[in-house]
Amino acid sequence: MPFDPQPTIVGASVSVSPLHPDDWAALFAVAADPLIWEVHPAHDRWQELVFRRFFADALASGGGLVIRDRASGAVIGSSRYDRTRVEPGEVEIGWTFLARAYWGGATNREVKTLMVAHALRSFDAAVFYVGEANIRSRRAMEKIGGVLLAGRTLDFDMAGVPTPHVVYAIRAPLV
Repeated sequence: MPFDPQPTIVGASVSVSPLHPDDWAALFAVAADPLIWEVHPAHDRWQELVFRRFFADALASGGGLVIRDRASGAVIGSSRYDRTRVEPGEVEIGWTFLARAYWGGATNREVKTLMVAHALRSFDAAVFYVGEANIRSRRAMEKIGGVLLAGRTLDFDMAGVPTPHVVYAIRAPLV
């Protein structure tokens, strides 16, 4: 089945839809909270110039997504699909962030469940690159069923520093 990297997916409490240039102000209002990025390897992403580059990259990727609270319609975060750094049969889900008001509950699980289900219609696995020292994101991956792929790591430049990332995968069930 052909993969749509910018689907509109609707869950019980969130919707995920293609990122558009007019989402800038609402998304930056969320991202401008320095505490969102406090333990993230890109700890400077709350700064406007840094976030402008992140936003432009998301638009250019063709896989950028905006996350909204269904009840209020408010923009609460972003995520992305990408195929440039994966192995055959895989798609990456990443660059995800949520407003702090949505941390610790079911929102991340719902977003990732929707995105993984969409991805696994076309791929064998959804993979996630997580900063090795980003314990909060690593725990979140494990909570949603991500399996650490031992020995598979990549380094990415984050806030001007080469940063090791581990790889988690969620695979399609074998039939």
